[in-house]
Amino acid sequence: MQVTVQRTKGATFIAKGDSNHWVVLDSDEKFGGSNAASRPMEMLLIALGGCTAMDVAALINKMRTPVSDFRVEISAERQEEHPRVFTKIHLTFIFTGENLNKANIAKAVKLSQEKYCSISAMLSNSVEISYAIQYTGA
Repeated sequence: MQVTVQRTKGATFIAKGDSNHWVVLDSDEKFGGSNAASRPMEMLLIALGGCTAMDVAALINKMRTPVSDFRVEISAERQEEHPRVFTKIHLTFIFTGENLNKANIAKAVKLSQEKYCSISAMLSNSVEISYAIQYTGA
């Protein structure tokens, strides 16, 4: 895997990987950025959420477990001193639908967190990751 991160101006960067899609990263204006895009630490949480959400979507589809919709909300705490690494990350999986198969959904989330999500596996070596599942009607 290869990624290029190119500075465009001040602390604003564009990055592109093997998928050949550009993303923008930026910093606060007080650090020379334009405050126009996600910060790298936000991107890390976005990547975690995307990784596990894609796993769960594939797994519930394979299990023929319909849901009307679902999302992953992520909260994180950071160390006060530099380097300001994450110390805790909590994922809340929220599923919407009628007559949801909660056992299959819970199994899919657990498999993603414990087996399939590469980002979760990598981060769990250095930060406490927890999760919860919520269900709502359609």
